[in-house]
Amino acid sequence: MKTNKIITLLLSLLVLASCEDYLDLTPISEETSENAYETASQIESALIGAYESFQSAEYYVWDNILFQDVRSDNNYAGGDNPEIFAIDFLEITPTHSRLYKNWSNIYNAISKANIVLERVDDVTDPLLTEARKREIKGEAYFLRSYHYFTLVKSWGAVPLITSTIKSTSPESVQIPRTSIEKIYQQITSDLELAATLLPDVYGDDSSINKARATAGAAYALAAKAYAQQPNPDYDKVLSHIQKVESSAANYTLIPFENLFDGNNYNNAESIIEIQYLGGNEGNFGPQLLLPPSISGDSWRKFVTPSHDLINAFDAQGDDIRKNASVLFEEVQWVDEYWGNASGSSIPFSYKWKQASGWASSNRQYILRYGDIVLLKAEALNELNQLEAAATEVNRIRNRVNLPDLTDAQKSSKDVLKQTILNERRLELVQEGQRWDDLARYNQLVSTMNNLVEIDLRDGSTVNYNMTEDKIFLPIPQQELDRNPSLTLPPL
Repeated sequence: MKTNKIITLLLSLLVLASCEDYLDLTPISEETSENAYETASQIESALIGAYESFQSAEYYVWDNILFQDVRSDNNYAGGDNPEIFAIDFLEITPTHSRLYKNWSNIYNAISKANIVLERVDDVTDPLLTEARKREIKGEAYFLRSYHYFTLVKSWGAVPLITSTIKSTSPESVQIPRTSIEKIYQQITSDLELAATLLPDVYGDDSSINKARATAGAAYALAAKAYAQQPNPDYDKVLSHIQKVESSAANYTLIPFENLFDGNNYNNAESIIEIQYLGGNEGNFGPQLLLPPSISGDSWRKFVTPSHDLINAFDAQGDDIRKNASVLFEEVQWVDEYWGNASGSSIPFSYKWKQASGWASSNRQYILRYGDIVLLKAEALNELNQLEAAATEVNRIRNRVNLPDLTDAQKSSKDVLKQTILNERRLELVQEGQRWDDLARYNQLVSTMNNLVEIDLRDGSTVNYNMTEDKIFLPIPQQELDRNPSLTLPPL
């Protein structure tokens, strides 16, 4: 428990750090040198630095919502940023600045995890027990896997770097892309190992159990990876979810309204979440999304819920999730989709509830059990266990006062598959999942090209021109310029 107290103290003192380029050899902290990791506190600090990337990397703050929800059919760009409009209209080019920022941030996070994995066994401090070393390794493997999962879903074949880069020679830094299949193999093998190294819980303190990787988190992420890989293995998806559900962490569904009210952090449904505390460790995302009555400012906000999303809620009579996810308010700006006149009532993304002047304590879930329940339904359906799959979907529906699925909604494997996809949309909007779900279901091209959205300024229909080539993001131009190996076919 002494180690847990150290971790908690370090978490409470952590401040947001600047983001380095992933090939930048500048030390991650002032202690990063050949003899830096000699004590228990030093390697624990390095691990906390690896977790810190969830707060400092802009992708995990709110760009995941842009590239998952705004890029899909869930949200319009809103705001006034041309690069976010480009995301909305699927016109993302290699020079888009957010690509390079996110690529760099995520690879920097991987570098931090690699350092921990390389150095932990060299620490001889008696305060660092062998049991704790195992946990640290498991946490670092989980973190590295999570970041590679983000990369492979976003860019497909990318460089696979599993050790720290110690030289600036071309052969050291011009790393070619690795195939999507091999990256998923690395992710799942690392997570299988991590699950054997990690405990179900670290004790009775939920602020520790939900802040750090656990065996349940490793099994849950592995289940998602086995489903998302090019050839899904639904037997392994199901077996890993069963391990999540048998965990001593006792994950369970809680009332949906409580998930996002800002008063139930580290709850029983949370598997792992970003530990925003507010103030210097605050989340700036809510200020960008919430309406004037909450944010206290009057400029046009981003991530506007789409007509298609609102229609999906209304078609199900899903008032509980709709009201927890969307808030309508009259505004003084003109919105080209909801009201081409000042004073129109438009929807705002509302799973974050407090803006707090760019320093909110509102959090994002890294993994939560509701997502895993619906993934279990997906796996059961793919394994031709339709009734069992419907039972899992009904668990999610019943907690928001929706009736069990009708016979029509589960009449065949294909029908139930679409029903589950629709349920995931309503459950997980604004949680950075929609693009991946559509990709996994092979429905990105059809969904975006069949989407009917009317620009009220001229009455025209938006043409998204979606193609298979747009499923993955382009590699950032800055990386292509300095690493000619990225233009080669993946290994």
